[in-house]
Amino acid sequence: MQTSPVLSRFSLSVQLPNFPMAGTASLLTQNFPSQPANTKSFVPTDSSPEAITAFDDEIPTIDYQLLFADDHDLRSKALAELGKICEEYGFFNLVNHGIPESVMERALKGVSDFFYLTDEEKKEYERKDSTDRIRWGLGFSPGDYQMVKREYLKVIPHPKFQRPTKPPGFGDALEDYYKRDREVILNLARAVSKTLGYEESYIEKVFNLEQGSDVSAMNVYPPWFQSTTPIGLPAHFDPGYLVSLIQNVNGGLQILHKGRWVNVHMPPNAIFINNGDHLEILTNGKYKSPMHRVILNNKVRRVSVPTVHGPSLDTFVTPAAEFVDEFHPPAYKAMIYKDTLEANDYHEVDGKSCMAQLRL
Repeated sequence: MQTSPVLSRFSLSVQLPNFPMAGTASLLTQNFPSQPANTKSFVPTDSSPEAITAFDDEIPTIDYQLLFADDHDLRSKALAELGKICEEYGFFNLVNHGIPESVMERALKGVSDFFYLTDEEKKEYERKDSTDRIRWGLGFSPGDYQMVKREYLKVIPHPKFQRPTKPPGFGDALEDYYKRDREVILNLARAVSKTLGYEESYIEKVFNLEQGSDVSAMNVYPPWFQSTTPIGLPAHFDPGYLVSLIQNVNGGLQILHKGRWVNVHMPPNAIFINNGDHLEILTNGKYKSPMHRVILNNKVRRVSVPTVHGPSLDTFVTPAAEFVDEFHPPAYKAMIYKDTLEANDYHEVDGKSCMAQLRL
């Protein structure tokens, strides 16, 4: 099993620059210069206006091909490493996954091109009613509805993909990527099942993944010098059993590990994977869902495509009997997956984590 090289560990304590005032959504669809004159680059990791601290630690790496190697010893070693990482970290970079780089680049370019459409074109996908399966919107800085900190487009790739029609070729690019990504994730679910000591179809059956509900939220974040806040997306957890992410730049994502925020560095063509809430619930806390956030620390705009892979909407998710005993009583409430997505008055397309309500 190969792991990524260990990055030097250090903390960064810097003063936040004076952010110039930005306008509204149109700022996110401009060609920004890499960095304005007379400014210093920085790596913000906290909303504190005084100082911020971040760490560069090793991000575990899993070689996808080794999980399914013909050589029994190689496969066993890779599965043991995957289980250890799922339990001790809950996140990893996935390499050698078999998705061509051209497919990922085409999808990311399509997302970027979508956000260059006019506001009128994008507003075709503003939420109108609960039946909408494609949704465009804006994320604002806390308490400041004049300051856009991200723009997003949400779709449901599975069980039925409703494709955006603009720009030309965008829907095809997304469908190609989502189809391949889902195949990788299903195989990962089989590998994770093996790490738990069960048959490879264990998670597929428990979560009815044939009818699994996947939601993808494509985002564009402005470069740091065009925002009044270092926080692009506040700290949160993700629903689902596994979450996959690709992005056009290295940086921006941070994950909480052992009580401190860690910068996520991704090798070229890697997919970042993290456990979702419902894998944590199923395993009664054995494989925890990690908290993470987005920081506006890039010199150029950041495009990301995270996809939450979930059970079928009607799956009743509860700690499995296999992970409950007198020493490990149930630590989570049982709830239908669709209800967990809508627990905080969100629609299933906009579903948020409700772990705080599910923990006993």
